[in-house]
Amino acid sequence: MQELYARLEKTAANYVPLSPVSFLNRAESLHGSRTAVIYGGLRRSWSDVAARVRRIASGLAAQGIGKGDTVSVLCPNIPELFELHFALPLTGAVINTLNTRLEAETIAYILDHADSRLVIADRELIPLLANAFKLLGRSIPVIEIADPEAGCTETLGGMSYEDLLEQGAETAAHGLPEDEWDAIALNYTSGTSGRPKGVVYHHRGAYLMALGTVAAWQMPHYPVYLSVVPMFHCNGWGHPWAVAMLGGTMVFTRTPAADRILDAIRTHGVTHFGAAPIVLQMLAEAGAERVFEPAIKVLTAGAPPPPPVLQKTKAMGLEVMQVYGLTETFGHISNCLWQDGWDGLDAAGQAELQAQQGIAMPMVEAVDVIGRDSGRAVARNGAAQGEIAVRGNTVMKGYYKDAAATEKAFEDGWFWSGDGAVVHPDGYMQIRDRLKDVIISGGENISSVEVEAVLYRHPAVQAAAVVAMPDARWGESPCAFVELRPGADASAESIIQFCRAHLAGFKRPKAVVFTELPKTSTGKIQKFQLRETAKSMRT
Repeated sequence: MQELYARLEKTAANYVPLSPVSFLNRAESLHGSRTAVIYGGLRRSWSDVAARVRRIASGLAAQGIGKGDTVSVLCPNIPELFELHFALPLTGAVINTLNTRLEAETIAYILDHADSRLVIADRELIPLLANAFKLLGRSIPVIEIADPEAGCTETLGGMSYEDLLEQGAETAAHGLPEDEWDAIALNYTSGTSGRPKGVVYHHRGAYLMALGTVAAWQMPHYPVYLSVVPMFHCNGWGHPWAVAMLGGTMVFTRTPAADRILDAIRTHGVTHFGAAPIVLQMLAEAGAERVFEPAIKVLTAGAPPPPPVLQKTKAMGLEVMQVYGLTETFGHISNCLWQDGWDGLDAAGQAELQAQQGIAMPMVEAVDVIGRDSGRAVARNGAAQGEIAVRGNTVMKGYYKDAAATEKAFEDGWFWSGDGAVVHPDGYMQIRDRLKDVIISGGENISSVEVEAVLYRHPAVQAAAVVAMPDARWGESPCAFVELRPGADASAESIIQFCRAHLAGFKRPKAVVFTELPKTSTGKIQKFQLRETAKSMRT
């Protein structure tokens, strides 16, 4: 009987490669007259966007860009970058969104490592790109975006984006890949230690990430989505493609400043956005008096958001859901889905549970916490710790030009995250620490995340990070690096005294250093720098 089934083959009628390009085709066909883009006074419909995308793709092809070519884009979140998330895949090229906050040296490294054929750059960032070219020792062809919002006239003499648009022909080609496994994007890790790695995404994963986000976030048709998550970060977590699928509206502010975000929410009726915890904290401090009704749905990811921040944002009318993922997993692959049993808890109790990493999103085959020694899933008791491992279609193809790192990341048929976590009886995961950040004091494991959550409750603390420092008696002990709120005052002893009321004795910081915390361009605290400082300290 199996032979009879095997005779039924794939044809053009029953098999189409999965690609987010399909979402643009759908938006153009079904929602052509609806507003796709809002940027200041600019409004474009989905028909307008689709026509521009096809002309840009045609213009890029005329420049010799085709399948497998890497095109780097150095640009803030503006409509042109949104268009390129469809135009470049239409040509078969690979979009490499560059982190706009990186220094020239790292930009130069990425351009070289990525084998970039072309750079599309916002003119405000031309000085950064010029410095990168100097360090690189060569130039790469440039197409320049002249954004009126930037008011910058710097140039490297490249073709303008509008000229590229004029050169292109609006064609009827849908531009689906021949193979859904073809590369669609090349994203580089944050590089918190060592050189960043190039992470290769495929069309299939990008398509499924968008579908899974819509299902897990319970997004309706026609959302008004505020573009806060940088599109250089996991392609904006795949949200630009998801919004196209739903015929929604992308709202851009260019700069993710608190006043611009809050004004855009009020002016344009924003219903959804994603943001790192540091942005949520910024909003809570800037707009605590504003209450949005109905509540705005927000995804947050990165370091687990401190419960006090979740309490404040809820009071503002932001319905925040914690999600978890990595660059290597196309962004978020688990979410902390609200449970009915949490309704009866007080605000602090709800916020504690909301900070969990939760359960696998529907497009992921498996997310588990596995003991590396045993090779088995840890007990669901909230205490046994293992490493988060992922398997599914939204895991990268691999690291670009790094077979050894790819093989190591995929040992035993899983992608290993490097995050230490426990699983609670309800199946919800909770990160305890990056495995390299666990503090082992007198044989006891101390979660830096747990200590940091307590520090964030202190009214004078703006940001906090905890790392291990040498301890003559215990081997290691916690050292807290604290950034105070503007105008606030606190002593090391007062911080330690505050922790006494909330932490076991061995978990309390033994030293407190007041400083501005070093952060990556995506807001992650660079603990490796703090660990180097702590090495010279001793209790």
